[in-house]
Amino acid sequence: MAEALPPLSLYIHTPWCVRKCPYCDFNSHEPGAQGLPEEAYLAALLADLEHDLPLAAERPLQTIFIGGGTPSLLSPDFYQRLFQGIQQRLAFAPSIEITLEANPGTTEQQRFVGYREAGINRLSLGVQSFRPAQLQALGRIHSGQEALTAVGQARSAGFENINIDLMHGLPQQTPEQAMEDIDQALALSPEHLSWYQLTLEPNTAFFSHPPPLPEEEALWDIQEAGHERLEQAGLQRYEISAYARPDLQSQHNLNYWRFGDYLGIGAGAHGKLTHIDRNGQWQIERRWKTRQPQSYLRRFNDPRGFVAGQQLIDADELPLEFAMNALRLTEGVSLQAWQANTGQPVERLLDRLQSAHKKGLLVEMPEKLRASPQGLLFLNELLALISDE
Repeated sequence: MAEALPPLSLYIHTPWCVRKCPYCDFNSHEPGAQGLPEEAYLAALLADLEHDLPLAAERPLQTIFIGGGTPSLLSPDFYQRLFQGIQQRLAFAPSIEITLEANPGTTEQQRFVGYREAGINRLSLGVQSFRPAQLQALGRIHSGQEALTAVGQARSAGFENINIDLMHGLPQQTPEQAMEDIDQALALSPEHLSWYQLTLEPNTAFFSHPPPLPEEEALWDIQEAGHERLEQAGLQRYEISAYARPDLQSQHNLNYWRFGDYLGIGAGAHGKLTHIDRNGQWQIERRWKTRQPQSYLRRFNDPRGFVAGQQLIDADELPLEFAMNALRLTEGVSLQAWQANTGQPVERLLDRLQSAHKKGLLVEMPEKLRASPQGLLFLNELLALISDE
């Protein structure tokens, strides 16, 4: 494998929400009666990062992403001090992208100003829908008008890079209603739009009590019409569910999908780090942190740190691990990058591709592995064909 280590990002998890949405399987919890423990959580995050510093090998951070939960529940001052603490420990790349997820129901003008002054330069607004019936079904705490207001406030605060999260295939949603949501989002001129289908995940309220969802034929109609509408508006699809204006793709998510490294701090955060062994070969480790917020905070003075578990990826698991990320991208991946990241000779991969080509899941391209539009729709089938031993 190549000797140079991949780019490094940082993921920060904030585990609190005003209310748990019925479709959400993320690590999110309603605050207790005492409210948000900002001071304690700030100290814990920096201690968590301190424990992970030996893994960073003094590499600069290319991106930071604050996810949740609802990161916009925490104050601008919290992030100001957090970033100061991070910069005391790790260098920031000159063009670092710092993204904050925000719920339109938890923001106001001064908060956006404060986030921008703290150094956040990209916002991801969890809109999901603009229609009252769908927002109510999804358990969202904001209205369609509040979503419109939030975008305007973010623009006034100086944000020039905004993502809108939008879902489709919502309870009792028609194709016409899904297109109305897209049209409303496009009217706000976002630089980036994440457009993905609602899925019923285990351990969610929707999984236990499924709502009435559109029929499969309607879902196909929504996907086809929505993709066409977004690209006509100048948002190019670069990943299965991500669309962006030229040069405004999410750099943090691109690092995930290109198999880059990332530290993960915060309750339940996951990380992926690459080490070079004595033979000059890569070893890839995944680690995850204590999940429950109160348990995480109690680990502050624990000499073992905040890690709940860690695992080295076996060599025979690397092809699937790499393909699961790289093949989400419409650009695909070079065969050279495949060999560098999986340690497997290209010849072994080429032996497996014949069936995928016959099924129309791959684009016929020399020196490149790239999913076709059909392959993006049936990615699991494509991954099984490519990674099968």
